[in-house]
Amino acid sequence: MIVNNNWLIGLPKAELHLHIEGTLTPEQQFELAKRNGITLAYDSAQSLRAAYEFDDLSAFLALYYQGMDVLITQDDFYDLAMAYFERAAADGVRHADISFDPQAHLARGVALDTCFDGLLTAMRDARAQFDVTSALIMSFMRDRDADEALEVLEDAAPWYGEIAAIGLDSAEVGNPPEKFREVFARACELGLPRVAHAGEEGGPDYVTGALDILDVCRIDHGVRAMEDADLVDRLRDSQMPLTVCPLSNVYLKGVARLEDHNLPDMIAAGLNVNINSDDPAYFGGGMVNNFLACVAAFDWDQATCRTIAGNGLREAFMSDARRETLLAALADYAD
Repeated sequence: MIVNNNWLIGLPKAELHLHIEGTLTPEQQFELAKRNGITLAYDSAQSLRAAYEFDDLSAFLALYYQGMDVLITQDDFYDLAMAYFERAAADGVRHADISFDPQAHLARGVALDTCFDGLLTAMRDARAQFDVTSALIMSFMRDRDADEALEVLEDAAPWYGEIAAIGLDSAEVGNPPEKFREVFARACELGLPRVAHAGEEGGPDYVTGALDILDVCRIDHGVRAMEDADLVDRLRDSQMPLTVCPLSNVYLKGVARLEDHNLPDMIAAGLNVNINSDDPAYFGGGMVNNFLACVAAFDWDQATCRTIAGNGLREAFMSDARRETLLAALADYAD
């Protein structure tokens, strides 16, 4: 059967690898900048979007963190998240695990309660308005000091009940998993699940370190794990979830073309992969765009799309009841 845009929109999906700050569109940047009296470095949304040509992860991160400067108030975080949820719902996303970077905001003088209150209120409203459930991942920036991350973890105590997991993101190379051993050990003591970016820039040893040192329950990206046959066997046997972001890997020059991506090899190896948009405002759009790109590049059929969508639903941070509902909807979804 043909896989097209309308069919993919109707396909029940969960997004597991989504940085809420990475959903900030150029238009919304200018809107929030005007609201907060901030002058941007670009003349228009069009000129800002034209700058979205990145040589590597570091080049992207420089523009990414610059864009965050417009996020000042609780309303800013609320509006940012609600705009994402509205677009996600239109893409057929029924659940989203959203990550945010508190250190990037604290460094600008934005308090934790501003971030949490704005995001959590949007998450509740998105369930009511769009029937999109969500879970919040508090991520640490691996290119900042680990002691700072540990301090932020302790300061987030009032919200432990609202945090689905802690994560680790930003520049991977030169910031190995062992740097955050104590932070993740403390999160374990607190009973907080742990996820980490690994094997995007860094080699397969970063994936092994995330498993052995950080004791994660999910690997974000993980594409370079394919360079180590023993690690591939381990990931297959454990069915460790891998949140692959195809368009992100292309935009950040991990591969020259999507057709060169090793995602088909990961699937053929029996790995537990799902696909996600990562930072959709910067990397070519949301979940449907990522699925459509994979359909075109890899000639995916409906069965493959269903399998990938099912992997995401099974591994998301959601209630058992919600998971059962969405998996039933996936099973009943008409060709």
